[in-house]
Order: sequence, then structure tokens, then C-alpha cells
Amino acid sequence: MQHGKYRFIVGFLAVPLGLYALFVVWPFIQSIYYSFTDWTGLSPDFTMVGLDNYARMLDDDIFWKSLRHSLLFALLVPVVTIGLALFLSFMINVGGRRRRGGPVISGVRGSGFYKIVYFFPQVLSIAIVALLFAFAYNPDSGAINSFLRAVGLDGVQPLWLGDPDLALWAVMAVIVWSTVGFFVVLFSAGMASIPTDLYEAALLDGADRITTFFRITLPLLWDTVQSGWVYMGILALGAESFAVVHIMTTGPGGPDYSTTVMVLYVYQKAFRDGQAAYATTIGVALLVVTLAFAALVMKLGRRERLEY
Repeated sequence: MQHGKYRFIVGFLAVPLGLYALFVVWPFIQSIYYSFTDWTGLSPDFTMVGLDNYARMLDDDIFWKSLRHSLLFALLVPVVTIGLALFLSFMINVGGRRRRGGPVISGVRGSGFYKIVYFFPQVLSIAIVALLFAFAYNPDSGAINSFLRAVGLDGVQPLWLGDPDLALWAVMAVIVWSTVGFFVVLFSAGMASIPTDLYEAALLDGADRITTFFRITLPLLWDTVQSGWVYMGILALGAESFAVVHIMTTGPGGPDYSTTVMVLYVYQKAFRDGQAAYATTIGVALLVVTLAFAALVMKLGRRERLEY
């Protein structure tokens, strides 16, 4: 059985690893190289400038604003999304009352319908979601302020995306709404695989829903939660935040750079201002932030694996 094992493994891995190196690793290496030049992105000619781009980045107030906003996205959006998804998944799968003639452990009534409703935003493109919420946040004719007027709260008419103090939070809420359904389905699949005997034994011992969640569900689901946390953080630092901020906000990234995130700032410097080398410098910083976030989550979330 050992004969030709390594040739077999290399034969299967060579092509995927080669494609990964060509289309993922090599562009990263190129970006790091260009960050030491003055390349505009429009001309094939450039010269080496050393660490000038990095010195400029450290003196750039907008970069620090975008870094702070990206860190808020990476820290808060996953916490809210994962927490809300865990609660909804628990109620759908375990949190229902025992019905006469039914199983001891079950979800709330209509749980199958709720799964479809929660997953529905995943059917929509993030661009469509951003456009819909941009209309909803309109201070004059948007659905949110219209609802506030309908219930008699005429004096509460926020500008939402036009208010520097509210715009970032409004954008974060859209990302949470558009992604929570995916994690509800993911966690529901994990909870469905947990033996019901564990829950029944806990109920016989007098455990309530809160105790059951923290003593049984969360420990046995921790590997899935940790992976979802890293995945959600990468989305919040990358494609999701870029799409929502670019489509919904004025500028984009406004007002007064109150919603500018790092990935948007990279795009603006590269394609709007023709400063590709400086954009790759910010991209390198984004790479470091993303890797640090993933390493931190994996380090803090490390625990002994539980089996059942």
C-alpha cells in the first residue's frame, strides 16, 4: 500500500498548487514588489523608491481613518453576525417547546419556513442588496424614515448615509442582514448532527435553554463557529465592505471619509488617482491586517476538540 504513495499525492496536488501559486501567490509577490516603486499603473516605466510609499502611508490621515473603519468592520460585524446566527439557529433546531406526540427536542413552530426566509438574502447579489438599502435609507422617500413618520415619529428622521456619525453603522447593518442567513443554515446543519440524547439528558438534569446552549451546543459547534468567524472577518475586510460602501455612500466613502475602508481606498488610489504603487502599499497593509485577524481568531479560539 505504500508503494508509489508520494507519486500519487504529488500527481494530485501538482496542478492545484501550481494554479494557486500562479493566480494567488504570484500576484501577492508582484504587489509587494510594486509597493517599492513609483508605478502609476498607466505606464510600463517606473523606478524604485524604496520605503517612500510606506513612509507616505504612515503620514496619511485618510489611511488611518480607513484602517480604523476596517478594524471596526472586522471586530464588530462578525460578532453581531455570528451571535445572531447562533441564536436563530438554536431556536430553529432546539429552542422550541415540546409538543404533544412530538419529539422531545425540536425547533420553534414553522422552523422550516424561517430557514428559507433567513437564507433569502443569499439569493440576492450584494450589489442588489446595497442598492435596495440605499433607497431604504433615503431620508425623504426611503422606507425607514417613511415608517418612522407613519408611526408618529416625525421628529426622528435621521439622514442615515448623510450623517457622518451614522453612515458607518448603517453600512455595517446591511452586511449583517445580507450574511446572517448563510450562517444560520451553516450552524443549523451543525446542530442537526448533535445527538438528541445529549439534550434529553440535560433536560432531565434540569438544564434550561441558556445552559443547554452554552454547555452543549456551543462547545460541540465551536470548530464551525471559529471557521465562520474567520470567513466573516475576511468578508468584512474585503469584498463585502467594498461593495456596500462603494454603492451606498457618497464619494464613495463619505461623508467626510466617515465610511472609507482600506479596500475602497486601494481601489480609489489605483483606478481614480492613478497611483498604483501607493495602492499596492495599502494593499500590503490590508494583507497584514487580514492575516493578523485570522491568526488572532485561530489562536484565541483554540481549544480541545470535542467528539460525540
